[in-house]
Amino acid sequence: MLCARCRRLRRNQFDCQEATTSHRASPSRLRHILEPAREKNQMIFGLRLASLVALTSLLACSLQQPRSAADDATRIRDIVDAEIRPLIAEYEVPGMAVAITIDGQPHFFNYGVVSRESNTPVTEETIFELGSVSKTFTGTLAAYAQVRGKLSLNDRPGRYMPQFQGSAIDQASLLHLGTYTAGGLPLQFPAEVSSEEAMISYFLQWKPEATPGAQRRYSNPSIGLFGRIAGLALAGDFGGAVETELLPALGLRDTYIHVPEGAKIRYAWGYNAANEPVRVSPGVFDAEAYGIKSTAADMIRFVQANIDPSRLREPMQRAVEATHVGYFNVGEMVQGLGWEQYPYPIALERLLAGNSRTMIMEANAAASITPPQEPSGPTLFNKTGSTNGFGAYVAFVPEKKIGMIILANRNFPNPARLKATHAILEQIAPVAR
Repeated sequence: MLCARCRRLRRNQFDCQEATTSHRASPSRLRHILEPAREKNQMIFGLRLASLVALTSLLACSLQQPRSAADDATRIRDIVDAEIRPLIAEYEVPGMAVAITIDGQPHFFNYGVVSRESNTPVTEETIFELGSVSKTFTGTLAAYAQVRGKLSLNDRPGRYMPQFQGSAIDQASLLHLGTYTAGGLPLQFPAEVSSEEAMISYFLQWKPEATPGAQRRYSNPSIGLFGRIAGLALAGDFGGAVETELLPALGLRDTYIHVPEGAKIRYAWGYNAANEPVRVSPGVFDAEAYGIKSTAADMIRFVQANIDPSRLREPMQRAVEATHVGYFNVGEMVQGLGWEQYPYPIALERLLAGNSRTMIMEANAAASITPPQEPSGPTLFNKTGSTNGFGAYVAFVPEKKIGMIILANRNFPNPARLKATHAILEQIAPVAR
């Protein structure tokens, strides 16, 4: 017995044979029967094709709708949360502001509180201490002074501070001061250096460990003197030059050396190892080396300006570009003015090596890049920063149009900041165009 489908097929075959046989002697009658069927089939096919085209267009259109952007935002949030929340829990960080820029668009992720006493939530407008990330502003200010013809990186300190003429520190150039290669200046001043007079006396008595340019020894006195001279060359002092020239030219409206009274309500309290609330203490060269405070909103603007300096007016555009020039190869990284550079993509191990305790606490051999040059390929720029109660990290890749900042009101370990940032940048890079 035939199934229903077979019976239909057989019946259609018989119907076709019958029509053909019964009208064999009349071709016009045969066309009368067959042509309407063919026209009907063509019409059905055309309708189906039109429907398929419409559906394809609808799908293409739907993929371009804001829904995909929302999906990307959700994915980015999930990536950041997966890296940042465990870090906050492990190191008991009271509050953290994280900002990411992708193709010029900022994304903000805020966690915890401004202080444990107030329980005020962190926002992108919360003010954090930047620690040594401040050095990137010092480098930018000096580059700005050079672009304006106010100083040359080849100048000696004695040109701007005559009391140093003929001393050992005057054998180093301003470039050596700005790249920590003056000859072995220490990480910090001795405790007794607590005034301008004591600072001058210290440099007059200082004995170098190496010839300028032979080694890099990360140093607040070195970058501090560099910043002091840049300020003298521009406006008479570092603070005045930063506040009246640098920050306005960069478009930063919420970045400070001294937080004004009206903004102090947003100034986070940092927490030291004993969980006591603290803020940075004044000191010689504090502003130049570690004393700037800022928000996630302002810092991501600063990162975006570094990713695309063309958004800035002259001469600040050329100043920012000048901070991307490499001057010394030091182990796994290239030292510039403020920023430290690595080829991208970069293995986490290399990034950790370049920001290791050895690189911060010890002297490392330096090889001059002659002539100094901008990176020849995709490059990651970064800088860590800490005070007793705060921890910060900034990293960006101009060629990928991605960047990230971490601002926290606890000084937690640098490797933890680097690992989280590296993981996040690796995952968001495919989202960028």
